[in-house]
Order: sequence, then C-alpha cells, then structure tokens
Amino acid sequence: MKVLELKSVETELGGSVLLSDISFAVEESSVVALVGHNGAGKSTLMKTILGELQKAKGEITINETSTQDEDFLTYKEQISYLPEEPLLLTELTVMQHFQLYAMSYGIEEAIMEEKIKSYTSGFELEDKLNEYPESLSKGMRQKVQTICALLPDTPLLLIDEPFMGLDVYAMDYLEELIREKAHSGTAVLLTSHQLERVKDIADTYIMLQHGEVLDQGPISDFKTIRRRKHDERYKD
Repeated sequence: MKVLELKSVETELGGSVLLSDISFAVEESSVVALVGHNGAGKSTLMKTILGELQKAKGEITINETSTQDEDFLTYKEQISYLPEEPLLLTELTVMQHFQLYAMSYGIEEAIMEEKIKSYTSGFELEDKLNEYPESLSKGMRQKVQTICALLPDTPLLLIDEPFMGLDVYAMDYLEELIREKAHSGTAVLLTSHQLERVKDIADTYIMLQHGEVLDQGPISDFKTIRRRKHDERYKD
C-alpha cells in the first residue's frame, strides 16, 4: 500500500526551479533512502512534502490526502519529522518537549510515559528530563529531538540526517528503532550521508541530482554516488 506518493512535483523559489518532475512512492512498512550530494535537492524535497515550501506543479498525497485538500491539518497529522538540526524551545525542559509533542498528536498519557521511559533509557537521557536545551550538548539535543519525532505513530516518518551528532551506541539504537517503526507499518523516508549504515536499513533508494530523480531501485542495486563536477550548480 502506498503511503506517500509524489507525481511530477516541481518546486520553485524566486523564479528558480529547485525540484523538477519528481515522482516516486513510499510503501507501508518500507524504508526509502533519499541520497545525493549536498545541494541535490534532498532537504528541499523534505520541505516540499511537509508543506513548508509550496510546490509549483504536481501532486503529493499521504494515504490519498493531498496538500491541496481543504483539511490540510489531516495531511500534516499523518507526518512525523526529524530535522537535521534540533528545533527545541529554550523555555521548555526536555520532559516538557515530550509532553508537547504527545499532546499535539493526541497520544494517551500512559502510552506517552511508557515510550518516554523506553526511549530515554535507550538514549541515556533519564537524568536530563528536567534540563533545558541550553544546558545540553549538541548530541543530547539531537537525542531529544529524535525522541520527539518517534513518539507519535504516524503513517509517514521523515528523517533528515538522523545520525548527525550521535555517538555510535545512539546510532545503533536509532537504527533499531527505525526498523521497529517500519515493521509496525510506518513508511520511512530518510536522508543520510552515512551510506553504509543506510544500506543496512533501507529497502529502496532514490538518488537526486540537480533537483531531479537520477536513479531509483532496490537498495541492493545501489553502488555509490557519482563524483560531481566542480562547475555544477546545486539546489540547496
């Protein structure tokens, strides 16, 4: 079953075409790796799916709910997003961030508490629940943001460079959690420069270059990203 589907999507900004003729689907219980050089358009594509950037052409649907539907909230509620850089609020403690995310997605308190206990133990954050973001290291902040994204059980999970700033034990634990999410039915679309780790997680890949789909297929067919020329222009 297709959870996320893009058909001939084009994104423009300031008169420049950032994405052109993007078409692919992410199936239920699958992990798709979005790969490409810096500037290939990966983050732009993530933002377009999220609705942060408005597409100029094409169609994006999540479980047949479109970005163009009147009830855009229904579309957004089906996405959980882990950004490359933590987006934490300075006035909230770690625990308050978890509570805010749980409340936003209507997660029952008992389920929230169970997940927080499990995730904070796995990421070794049990003693940081009453801390504020400014007192945490970058790696700790990334762990907090990761837990926030994993709390809801949404049909689609978008992950942008999830392993940045994490120690090897946290990376292994996150890899395990991504597999668990997919096994439970979640469709996962992720980007990462750690290609060897991604090849162990993903089922299929989509390679972007200059804002277009250069190649896609089973992850077993993925070799490497081609060397880019020095005079190439990049999209983001």
